[in-house]
Order: sequence, then C-alpha cells, then structure tokens
Amino acid sequence: MTAEDTHTAIPVASTTPAHRDGNVLRWLAAYTVSLVGDGVYFVALGWAAQKSGDATQVGFVMAAGALPRALLMLAGGVAADRFDPRRLILGSDAVRCLLVLTAAAGIAITSPTLWILVAVALVFGVVDALFVPAVGALPPRITTPDQLTRVTGMRSLAMRLSQIAGPPIGGVSMGLGGPAATFAAAGLLIALSLPLLAAVRMRPSGTGATVDRERPGAGRAREELLDGLRYIRRHRLIGPLAAAGAVFETGLTGTLNVGMVLLNAERGWGPSGYGWIIGGFGAGAAAGAALLAVVGWLPRAGLTLAGTLLAGCLGAATIALVPVLWAAVAIAVLIGLNAGVFGSLNHSLIQTAADPAYLGRVTSVIMFTMVGIAPLTYPLVGTAIGAWGAAPVFLGCGAFAALGVALALFSGPVRSAELPRT
Repeated sequence: MTAEDTHTAIPVASTTPAHRDGNVLRWLAAYTVSLVGDGVYFVALGWAAQKSGDATQVGFVMAAGALPRALLMLAGGVAADRFDPRRLILGSDAVRCLLVLTAAAGIAITSPTLWILVAVALVFGVVDALFVPAVGALPPRITTPDQLTRVTGMRSLAMRLSQIAGPPIGGVSMGLGGPAATFAAAGLLIALSLPLLAAVRMRPSGTGATVDRERPGAGRAREELLDGLRYIRRHRLIGPLAAAGAVFETGLTGTLNVGMVLLNAERGWGPSGYGWIIGGFGAGAAAGAALLAVVGWLPRAGLTLAGTLLAGCLGAATIALVPVLWAAVAIAVLIGLNAGVFGSLNHSLIQTAADPAYLGRVTSVIMFTMVGIAPLTYPLVGTAIGAWGAAPVFLGCGAFAALGVALALFSGPVRSAELPRT
C-alpha cells in the first residue's frame, strides 16, 4: 500500500464560490498586497546597492537573499507542517515589515552601505524561507476541494499582477524619495496585509481535500524532512508532477530570464523590445491564471497539464528562430498563457492529492526547485549563448524541458488525474 492510499478524498461541495467567499478574498487581498510590497522591496534593494557599489557588488547583494531562501526552504516546509501555517505567515510578514521599515529608517539617517543591504537581504531571505511554504500550505485550509482550482488560479493571478504593479510603484517611490522612501513604501504595503491575514478563518484540516493521517511527531526536523521527501517520492501522482515541474523549470528558467536578454541584444530590438517580450509573457501568464480562476475546473486535467507543458516547451524552443519582434511577442504571450495554465493545474492537483500533514513540505520541495535549482542554469545559459548563439541554446533547453512532458505522460495517475468538480 502506497502513502497516498492511506487517505481518501472527501467530495465536499462548497456553498459559496471562491470569488464570492469573503474569507478567500481577505486572504487574496493580503497575499496580493504583500507580494506588491515584495516587488517594491526588490527595487529598493537593487537601486540602493547600485548607488553604493559596482555591478559585481549589486549582484552580490541581490544573491545574498536568494542563498538563505534556497538553503532553508525545505526546513520551512517542515515548520509549515508542524505549526499553524496562518500564524507562520502572520509572524514572517510582521518580521519582514519591521525589517524593511527599519532599513528605511537606517538609510534615511545614514547613506546606504553594502553591509547594511547585505544584512537586510540575508534576514529577508531567511524569513521568506518560512513564508513561502506556509503560503502554499494555506489554500486547502481556507476553501473546499471543489473550489481549490479556482483559488489556485486566483493566487497565480495575484502573483502576476504583483509582478506588474510592484516595479512601477518602486520606481515612482525611488524617483520621489530615493531608497529610504522606497523601503518605507514596501514596509507599509506589507503592513497592510497583516490585519487582512489576521481576519482569515481556518477550516478544520479534516474537512479539506483529504482526511488527516497521523501528523508527524515532535521528532527531529531532519527526520520529518526525510519523511516528507519519501512521501513525495512514493506518491503516484505528486511524485511525477513534482518531477515534471522541476524539469520544466530547470530547462526554461534560464532561457526566459538570461537568455531572453541576450536574444534581444542579438536581434538588436533594444530595451523596448525586451519590455514588449517580457510584458507579453506576463500578460499571457496572467490570462492563463485568470482562466482557472474564472472557470474553476477543466476536463482531463492531467492530459491538459501535459498539453500546456508541451506547448510552452515548443514556444520557448522556437522563439529564438523568429526574425521579427512582433512574432517573438506573440510567441511570448502563448508561452505565458500555457505556463499560467500549467502552473495553476499543477498546484491544484498537488494540493488536492496531498495529505494535509505533508503539504508544507511538498510546497517547499516544489519552490526549492524554482528558487534553488533553476537559477543555477543562468551562467550555463549565458556561456552557451555566448559560444553558440541564441537559437541552438533555446532549442536545446526547450528539448530538455520537454522531458517533463514525457515524465507526465508516462505516469498513469497523471494521465487520468481529474480536478474536483465545482
């Protein structure tokens, strides 16, 4: 008997659609405002570092927050399973708010120095390692299984909208008041999320997507982490989905970030061309997330997931072959659209299938792939494009990412996976 066979899904019907549920909307508003604050914070951090050091030092400051986030993400998943995820989110958001406001005050009193910025980035990354898994573990505790896909789509849409809104707000704040004002704006935005989060009600874990198994004991965190990794590896649905997502992220993250900059330079489209391509991808991803938020359910979810994954790989492989900007923008929109649908479906299927006692660790493993493993491809992609040009590297990375499609299609549970009906 496998791990997932020890519990059975409960077909609980929701009386209120997620987009009309005040509890869900409070959580969504808090999450969105917090993410916008994050976007403003990163603008403040980057520009403050640029005013204090050279390009290498800017990179060092920005990487200072990514390192502890990646190293501690899995431990954050253990904490999300051991403790109340809402309290973890509240606590970590409060610490982030105080940290950023303290940085604003310090920079207002003295000029920004690299050691201050590195210290802020390190602490922010440590707290983020607790915040991210707890956020992933919360949706099944605030809604019913039939609304989980819609909530996941709403969460993905909030992420995309915050990516659009955060940098402009940070830029305006930087122009008006410099780094201190921008840090202060980020802190105030994060502070706005706290009363909204405090008003979110948690549903009993036994009435969510699954029935609780015996929760992990108070043993060592390392043992609980290994137990979570074994749970993912043995789960007939979550294991293949996590592996497919990891391959997809590893194959395409470098090309869609570093590679797109170098492709734009190779084609001579200029900064505006890069902005159009990235904006097209963001618009497509937002539309894909909005689709799931509106319809709340798609038929043949497993096969649809594999299809959108394949379409995203094909788009990412061929975008370097088109000679004109408008075609690249159109392909970027299609890549984003399919990536948005794939991401929402992947998270929905995993959260629906996961035992609540393991959901924090499952989320942390998935996020570790995105923030810990995938960024390691950045220098490899840059070096390869410098040696061979953009087209062969994009084709090769797209082909590698397509291995994730094979992993999904070779799994019978993925092919037959369905979402709970609304």
